[in-house]
Amino acid sequence: MMKAMVLKALGPLSADSTPLALEDIPTPQPSEDEILVRVTACGVCHTELDEIEGRVAPRKLPIVLGHQIVGIVERVNDRATRFSSGLQTGQRVGISWIHSACGTCEYCVSGQENLCAAFRATGLDVDGGYAQYTIVDPKFAFPIPDQMPDEVAAPLLCAGAIGYRSMVLAGAEDECIMGLMGFGASAHLVLKMIRHSRPTSPVFVFSRNAEEREFARDLGAAWAGAITDVPPEQMDAVIDTTPAWQPVLRALLHLKPGGRLIINAIRKEGDDSGLLSNLDYASQLWLEKSVKSVANVTRADVRDCLAIAAAAQIRPEVQLFDLGDANSALLQLKRGNIRGSKVLRI
Repeated sequence: MMKAMVLKALGPLSADSTPLALEDIPTPQPSEDEILVRVTACGVCHTELDEIEGRVAPRKLPIVLGHQIVGIVERVNDRATRFSSGLQTGQRVGISWIHSACGTCEYCVSGQENLCAAFRATGLDVDGGYAQYTIVDPKFAFPIPDQMPDEVAAPLLCAGAIGYRSMVLAGAEDECIMGLMGFGASAHLVLKMIRHSRPTSPVFVFSRNAEEREFARDLGAAWAGAITDVPPEQMDAVIDTTPAWQPVLRALLHLKPGGRLIINAIRKEGDDSGLLSNLDYASQLWLEKSVKSVANVTRADVRDCLAIAAAAQIRPEVQLFDLGDANSALLQLKRGNIRGSKVLRI
């Protein structure tokens, strides 16, 4: 048996509603194609809020959430050994949002397994890392660089990897003006990656929270303002990491001609039925502005993000919580207390 935070029913998260319950459940048993991982840390992501509150419904209930997992390989079965890429028992590995894909469709063979129709997500389609143990196909487990502590590596597996993918899709070269709508776990890592890889690109940060704006300036943002503020210049590309629709409209307003908006969110909260009626084509979309969504991550995104973070010594700002305090960590996210990344110690 193992301890896990278990979600049994969907509903709003509040101070009076704690949907995750700490329970003793059977330890998962790996198939011949899987490895057993003893979890040591798991990042807390806004997507877990979306799951709990039903915007992204889990494929099964009860379920164990969590998809930014760091742990130790406990068991590698015989068949799994052939596909383990050298993974050994006792080795540290990470498990990300991408739990598996078919491996044979046009998207998988072209390195776009994030678009595979058979894509399965950790903590959504299968049990995740809010637990003492989890299982995974070794082809979707990632060695963790030796110099990275567990709590540092965990946010890089989703917040970092999806931020990295967003930055690549934004396509801006050095000296381009980049914008970040929202400044939570993913955006603060994107800022660090931009400062490393595009040091002459000024970054403008938009956040509803004055403390987050000050945090952005501390990390090297050239300017930081509220969501409704007007930046000093129009931007070449903007990455939106917020759960709301209004920042999308504001970002489009401040893009240069030919600018790109990358929406890094699996779902948006609230009613989007009035979005198009509030959009002014002339000021927000004309002159070849473009909008692109980010869907999941590929294995290459995770590997590249870990490599860049290791080489550049990029470290997320982290708040640590015990496994039994997962509800509290998620409630802080919902309330907008999102400085850096939140990580559960298992």
